[in-house]
Amino acid sequence: MKLKEAFLVHNTDRESFLVPTGAAEFSGLVRGNAVFGRILELLTSETGEEEIVAALTEEFDASADRIAPDVKKTLSALRGIGALDE
Repeated sequence: MKLKEAFLVHNTDRESFLVPTGAAEFSGLVRGNAVFGRILELLTSETGEEEIVAALTEEFDASADRIAPDVKKTLSALRGIGALDE
C-alpha cells in the first residue's frame, strides 16, 4: 500500500498534516501527532502494515502489541478518506 499522490504530507516539530490536492475526492485537513506523521512518511513508498509496525517499534519506546492497534486504526481512517493506493 502507498499514500495516493493526491495527498501531501506536511510535518512540523509537533504536528503532522495530511492535505488533499484538487485531485483528491476528500476535502478537509487531517491533523495528527509525530507518530501519525511517521506513518505518513512510511506510506510515501510502497509498504505494508507489518513493516509500519516494525519501523515504529524500533523508533519509539513501545511494543508491537501496543503499536499495532493504532497503526490499524490509522490505516482504516486513511482508507476511509480514500488516501491509500492498495
